[in-house]
Amino acid sequence: MKKFKGFPPGKVRQIDVPAPFFSDLLPLIDDLAELKVTLFCIWALQQKEGLYRYLRRGDFVNSAALMQGLAVTDPQADPEAILDAALQRALKRESLLCGEVALDNTTERLYFGNTVQGRSAIRQLKAGNWKPGDLDNPVEILPERPNVYTLYEDNIGPLTPMIADALKDAERDYPARWLEEAVQQAMASNKRSWRYIQAILKRWESEGKSREPVGRPDQEDGRQYVTGKYADFIEH
Repeated sequence: MKKFKGFPPGKVRQIDVPAPFFSDLLPLIDDLAELKVTLFCIWALQQKEGLYRYLRRGDFVNSAALMQGLAVTDPQADPEAILDAALQRALKRESLLCGEVALDNTTERLYFGNTVQGRSAIRQLKAGNWKPGDLDNPVEILPERPNVYTLYEDNIGPLTPMIADALKDAERDYPARWLEEAVQQAMASNKRSWRYIQAILKRWESEGKSREPVGRPDQEDGRQYVTGKYADFIEH
């Protein structure tokens, strides 16, 4: 048995491990390779940047420490076969999520943690809201837009049942881009009320404002219309 030499003295780099990993997930994992892959994901995803962080199969295979660790779980088996089986177990357990995209006539599998951001990323991939990235991150996942209720609550004020019903009707009657722009105008005029926003929408309807996005696709043109906690998650 190889012995651990102990953690080095001084300040060492720390990573965050969610408490539910110990209380909820760890008791469920009954396979050593799956446990090692899951822990590797918790560490490796924190080395990535951006709102939507993902791993590719190469990220696992290119980690010598991980592959050596997997090899000792079954010395007679191919470490990559152990990896693939462990990934499948984690996906079946839903501790990991996987989305597929087509790039350069090949299919790329992207692995996410089952977090709020991971689930959002999967929805965006399924909706086709992504574009090719660079070599290190071949897929850039576009931010998920807040719905009209969140948009109002974060920028104008609390939702009441009456306002919620009005927003539901407005979402049916007007393009999402109009709602974002109307919220922006209400904020710029310091008129944070639904009546003011509704007046803007009705004026645009009577003036014949274009319902089509101008320039960039609709999923990319929201951030200048939004403040609050979602402002950094919607692209210019």
